[in-house]
Amino acid sequence: MLADPKSQSNVPAGPIHSRRALPPFEALRAFDAVARFGGIRRAAESLCRDHGVISRHLKTIEDWIGTKLVERTPGGAVLTEAGQRYHRQISAAIDSIAGATLDLINGGDAHRLRIRCMPAFALHWLSPRLGEFEQANPGLDIEVRPSDRSPDFVSYNTDLDIRLVAKYGMPSEIPEGFRSVEMAHAPIVAVASREYLARSPKVHQPADLLSHQLLHEDNFDRWRNWLAAHDVRAAVDLAGPRLWQGHLTLDAARHGRGIALTNCLVGAEDLAAGRLVEIGKGQPSFMPPALGVWHFIAKADRWESRLIKRFREWLTARILAEHPELKPPRA
Repeated sequence: MLADPKSQSNVPAGPIHSRRALPPFEALRAFDAVARFGGIRRAAESLCRDHGVISRHLKTIEDWIGTKLVERTPGGAVLTEAGQRYHRQISAAIDSIAGATLDLINGGDAHRLRIRCMPAFALHWLSPRLGEFEQANPGLDIEVRPSDRSPDFVSYNTDLDIRLVAKYGMPSEIPEGFRSVEMAHAPIVAVASREYLARSPKVHQPADLLSHQLLHEDNFDRWRNWLAAHDVRAAVDLAGPRLWQGHLTLDAARHGRGIALTNCLVGAEDLAAGRLVEIGKGQPSFMPPALGVWHFIAKADRWESRLIKRFREWLTARILAEHPELKPPRA
């Protein structure tokens, strides 16, 4: 039985044959994740897949298109020129598909808040205080997903992201279609336990830290950039244990394993209680301290939605009530 032509009057006309050129969506999704996250391992983590599965999907899409999109190098997967061009062309379309799907799934849901933030902030600051917001706003379904990666609102079904950006590190750009506000300016400082400092060489200037055990997250860049901000450019490669996340380096510092970087918002309670000591506090060579900025990020079209706005205002006010000295200029 043929469909009534009138019933198809609202179907957009277009080159239907072009749909045949669409590659398998799982392969397309894997390629998009590799491009967004800068490597196969991180793409696999983001999609909750084995890295071997991602590699097979990449081969599938390259075979389908007939063009090399990713080069495997000793340093990891790198997009070819064709891969970069292709990703620029398809990424907006993938975001649009995901956004439209999420709008259908979550349409009209004004009681669910999905928060993505850095693990140390989630553990040391947000978690102990979030109950206050819940009590003031009963009936909410709140999900907190700690992550040390830059925000990916599509992959993680995220409403907002809370992130610390070091002003002295690589510049951070807010993606198109998003808004950001600076909530707090928090100095990033070197900290260690009293026990560690008592048995270690004295620190008089930032360069002295090169002879100490430095505690790193997923790579050495944070320490390298922090030292450079204090006019120390290490002539040798940095060393020390890599613990992947800030709350683990902070815990290692508490137990006397070395020196960690933290900011005065996350490390405030440890510093106040004396479990950790700020190295170089008040010394001219450590001043001014390297600066980190806490950003609140959300989609521009949801920026003024009632729940996101309410949480943003509560969060900013709560931080500044405890630490008025962290208020950003013109905030």
